[in-house]
Amino acid sequence: DWQSPLVAVDRPETSSGISSSTLQFPSGSTHFVGAQPTAEWLIEKWNQARVEARRRADDKPYVLALDEIQKISNWSEIVKGLWDEDRGLGINLHVVLLGSSPWLMGKGLTESLAGRFEMIRMTHWAYYEMQDAFDFSVEEFIYFGGYPGSARYINDEPRWRSYIRESLIYPCVEKDILEMTRVDKPILLRNLFELGCLYSGRIVAYSKLLCQLQEKGNTTTLATYLSLLSQAGMLTGLEKYSGSKIQAKKSPPKLNSLNTALVSAVYDYEFDTAKSDRTHWGRLVETAIGAHLINTALDEYEILYWRKEPNEVDFVVKSGKTLLAIEVKSGEMFGRHRGVETFCKEYGRAKALIIGEGEGNIPVPLFLSQPIQYWIKSI
Repeated sequence: DWQSPLVAVDRPETSSGISSSTLQFPSGSTHFVGAQPTAEWLIEKWNQARVEARRRADDKPYVLALDEIQKISNWSEIVKGLWDEDRGLGINLHVVLLGSSPWLMGKGLTESLAGRFEMIRMTHWAYYEMQDAFDFSVEEFIYFGGYPGSARYINDEPRWRSYIRESLIYPCVEKDILEMTRVDKPILLRNLFELGCLYSGRIVAYSKLLCQLQEKGNTTTLATYLSLLSQAGMLTGLEKYSGSKIQAKKSPPKLNSLNTALVSAVYDYEFDTAKSDRTHWGRLVETAIGAHLINTALDEYEILYWRKEPNEVDFVVKSGKTLLAIEVKSGEMFGRHRGVETFCKEYGRAKALIIGEGEGNIPVPLFLSQPIQYWIKSI
């Protein structure tokens, strides 16, 4: 399955594993190392891989995988020099560059390695991956999310919650994001993340968030910090679908955690308590659907929401002329789908998809088992 000689893998800041279904390396011919922040270390590991590549008797490439490459100063210029030298010498070495800072990765790739690489964007593990690897039920996935490193702790919830907070959330918010760009108010960034998780699945005006945060600031700062959290694969704000881009920008965002584990770790609820609270569980289900849409859409589709009082559509998927209205039903929330009906009437080309229990609807486990591209083609 290995094809590209130089691959850049952009993964979320809080990712603790790479799906084996996405990257498959030749058995016995891979050297995987976590980056140390020096140019000398990078050159040493590259030269070691060159030696192994020359020793191979067959035509299969030797693979060098370098994790957290963005931590090395001037890494892209160093990689460019080594890579071009390999091409001149005819060394059959394939290189995988792994990085969890999208901004730093993108900057280095476009400035120095243009035309030399294939970009693969990794997202959080999906339901079907967690089910296959750890036998997760759909309820476990909705609550515990898609972090493979935390799967072993789900039967010890205090330890699981501590792992998510101490090993994933805090290092990302308090260190990794600060490497991406200047953050003048890191405490505000952390508080915004926690409040955003509490409001996940809801449309919330920036002015209301400022009041809740008891922060003297402006909405531009919050929007900037929310964008950073989104780039880090933690929390995003969906825009409203509108015929006017200006109007869409002025509308309040719909907050959506990109992994439900982050929501569960912030709340005080435990698994059984969360399931018994129908309102909270409904928000978790909607968050899981939203995260699945965003994580599988990549750059191919826009994921938005729509609201025109008193009607609302949970998610709108848009790409070119493609327009799909998605409504999420959980528990006993049945009846007519007035929001979707109104939206499809107003936008004649739109199609509709109802997720949840009920005749003709798509069951949640089935929807989470396929990427959005599948559902766009199937309706």
